[in-house]
Amino acid sequence: MNDYYNKSNWTIDSVIRSRAVTFCKKPLCEFEGETITYQDALLDGSRVANFLDDLGVEPNDYVGVMLDNTAQFCQCWFGLSIHGAVLVAINTAYKGAFLSHVLNNSKARILFVESEYADYILQIADDLQYLHTIVVQGLAHGILSPFQVRQFSEFEDFKSSYAKASITYRDTACVMYTSGTTGPSKGVVMPHAHIYLFGLGTITHMGLNENDRFYIVLPLFHANGLFMQLYATMIAGATAFIRKRFSASSWLHDLKKHKLTITNSLGTVAAYVLNQPASKLDKDHQLRIMSLAPTSEAMELALKERFGIKSVVGLYGMTEINIPLYAVDGISPPGSCGRVWDEFYEVRVVDELTDEIVAENEIGEFVIRPRQPYAFMSGYVNMPDKTIEAWRNFWFHTGDAVRIDAGGNVFFVDRIKDCIRRKGENISSFEIESALLGFHGVEEIAAYAVPADLEGTEDEVMVAIVPVDHTLNLNDLYEYSIDVLPVFAVPRFYRLIPELPKTPTGKVQKMVLKKEGTMLADLNVG
Repeated sequence: MNDYYNKSNWTIDSVIRSRAVTFCKKPLCEFEGETITYQDALLDGSRVANFLDDLGVEPNDYVGVMLDNTAQFCQCWFGLSIHGAVLVAINTAYKGAFLSHVLNNSKARILFVESEYADYILQIADDLQYLHTIVVQGLAHGILSPFQVRQFSEFEDFKSSYAKASITYRDTACVMYTSGTTGPSKGVVMPHAHIYLFGLGTITHMGLNENDRFYIVLPLFHANGLFMQLYATMIAGATAFIRKRFSASSWLHDLKKHKLTITNSLGTVAAYVLNQPASKLDKDHQLRIMSLAPTSEAMELALKERFGIKSVVGLYGMTEINIPLYAVDGISPPGSCGRVWDEFYEVRVVDELTDEIVAENEIGEFVIRPRQPYAFMSGYVNMPDKTIEAWRNFWFHTGDAVRIDAGGNVFFVDRIKDCIRRKGENISSFEIESALLGFHGVEEIAAYAVPADLEGTEDEVMVAIVPVDHTLNLNDLYEYSIDVLPVFAVPRFYRLIPELPKTPTGKVQKMVLKKEGTMLADLNVG
């Protein structure tokens, strides 16, 4: 469509309204048993916007959303966008201190939540400083809560029209929380232009068009699922089939049954799919292209050869910086993250201490900045010190070690930050340590990444514990971990150690622990 580069249309509200006219009753989102058309997106979104007015939500207010990959998540997102409020996307696995931090840091007064997660909210009610209303999707009757309780289904009783809000591409559309390293998770403030370019990047580099059918198995509370896939689908006038949860055994069946042509994959998803038994459906589908992050030459070739996928595209991105790198299938070297999308971004590889540019093919820290205003995050919610720290010397510091070859191809090498990447989630070692220090008998603890058994599944989590005395039971600590941590952050390996290796200034030397590996673990729950 000829309006892709017209910045006056770079808002979700504008895209919803224009596509509702152009594509009307064409399916936008298909679920397991439910469909939302382009026209429905506008009508239901307008009803939700009116419901938000009834809840006392003002434009630019932050509103929490803790919903699954369902029609209700989409309706809620449409409504917030049409209203002019800001979506605070919350990981549905969050509980305890992880969840209270997000709600307090964002100062969200209203939360849309699945009924099955309502108990997570009630368990931390005394710690919540701003929340006063929960809007429950599902069975809300009988919930005893210190908050006002409303039901999401109430939106159906409101008008299906809503005046266009005064929103520009410079305004905030969303806040997503990403892992901290030496502190708690940070809320990434995402302008409309930033999230629009997530979608435009998919259209530009993967050839998404209105005839495509996008297969979405990643969670909508992350930028990949919501913006790189669903928003891209909407911008292009395509159709998405959205799974509530990823299922490796259903992957091929879904491709064939729903005639899906394009998808995005994390290494974890691809690894689990490749681990399935060979099937007569392996090449009996229409999938033509998929993205893959992280990527490797072996995984790219395996996906192409086994499933007959014509194009597997490597890429690199973060919630803060968009997707500045895309590989070109057949041109970019296998295993490369790609080259910079230089229409909107510029990149460097620098010495991690001095910020001086390193030589070609030399390993350094990857730094980046936008050419287009508001094509990046605006900062971190209520954390100006962390914003300044990330933007040192007017470049955003990713904390990743890479190298760039003579052709401008970028290759990921390792993480510099003390952050763990597991099954598509960034995990803060600080938050794991803070939570497990609450277990009786733990004197000191260090959480760190160790390699996963299965290629492409990124890291596993290991903890080294200095016990108060010999009575510490690691099985009890594991059970405690399940209670206080999101499932993706629960450590797999536990090691008892008399003291943690430290620098002269008292900093834990996690690289020493990583090198010692998992063989020294006293408990492996994998």
